[in-house]
Amino acid sequence: MEDSYPVIIVGAGFAGVAAARELGRKGIRVLLIDSNNYHQFQPLLYQVATSQIGVSAIARPLRSVFRRYKSVKVLTSRVNSVNAAERLVTTAEGRTFRADVLVIAVGAVPNFFNTPGAEEHAFPLYSVTDATKLGSGLTRLLDEADRNPDGSVDVVVVGGGPTGVETAGAMAENVKYVVSKYFSPELASRCRVHLVDMVPTVLNMFSAKSQSYATDHLKKVGVQLHMGQGVTEVRKDGVTLADGSSVPGQIVVWAGGLKAGDLIGGSGLTQGRGGRVDVKTDLTAPGVEGVYVIGDCANITDSTGAKLPQLGSVAQQAGKWAASNILADLKGESRAPFRYVDKGYMAMVGRGAAVAELGRKRIQLQGILAFLSWLLVHLALLSGLQQKIRALFSWLNGYILHSPAQVVVSGPIEKETPEQSPPPAP
Repeated sequence: MEDSYPVIIVGAGFAGVAAARELGRKGIRVLLIDSNNYHQFQPLLYQVATSQIGVSAIARPLRSVFRRYKSVKVLTSRVNSVNAAERLVTTAEGRTFRADVLVIAVGAVPNFFNTPGAEEHAFPLYSVTDATKLGSGLTRLLDEADRNPDGSVDVVVVGGGPTGVETAGAMAENVKYVVSKYFSPELASRCRVHLVDMVPTVLNMFSAKSQSYATDHLKKVGVQLHMGQGVTEVRKDGVTLADGSSVPGQIVVWAGGLKAGDLIGGSGLTQGRGGRVDVKTDLTAPGVEGVYVIGDCANITDSTGAKLPQLGSVAQQAGKWAASNILADLKGESRAPFRYVDKGYMAMVGRGAAVAELGRKRIQLQGILAFLSWLLVHLALLSGLQQKIRALFSWLNGYILHSPAQVVVSGPIEKETPEQSPPPAP
């Protein structure tokens, strides 16, 4: 069975949703396919994992997102294959869809860099499922340690980029404020958070001043830094470093990079760095007609030819730009090369502590001003009024009262890989 659509978008991340919205506003008939029936706000997944906010604050049902866009059809299904040359998409149910214009925005998967044991034992942090599993695992470990007078919890976070720094800082503050309050100060004193990376400093893309501020705050809240040493093996009880030393950890969080998934590999498109597609300046895939690749599965360049990082802002802007070029395609007009508006970088380090380097001139903020800027920017970017209200309430409750979102634990702590987590509330 084959269905045809003017535009098919595979993937409902930042890029795919942004493209579908722009096309939906113009009344273009679009089929949006994703294995989950919700859109997730990935920059806040670490806050779900550390019980700072609930799932419903960062996940919004896709049919709620597009309820006003009648020309956009949402299909919840796993895509088994993509044939870029023919612009065909085949789902797990055996249905085949043909597009006049195909948009591939399938995101990425964790890149373990062939590290022994990493895929088997480390917890990635790229989806709602990852975040809820990690949060449940941490809570179960604390319960187990609380039953044992000598019990302790060690967590190793691999990766000194924004995700790793934000996760390690949040976990350390949970130990300092939440574990001591909800369990006991004695248990809190036996819990440790480690941050590991092969580069010598945290937040490698930031300035030396921001790196120094983040390093000092992480140490202040108790994070033990192991910088300049790569991880050569991940075990159930911790990690081994390049110098032969070991760092203990019942849980290892992998925040060490991303790569394109298998759908890109089987699409017939030429792959570049990280398995991603080196798209042309207009965001189309080279060597095929009518195919756009955007988001974390694409290597996108700015107007100077520099590779852009895998950031939500890049994905959102690329999604909107691809939509404008698709509208030009449908009208028979010329496409425009992608122009990225660089808004800078931000990273939360802890309560009242963040770093921000804003705009192309990289105006630097540290401390409470950066913290408030981070909150405002992420609140504005959240999808849906209910999500904004839930996040704001959780932040006020957490940062002022140190009262975390409730985590209900079920199932074993061992790593599992369910296809998707339960759908969030509308």
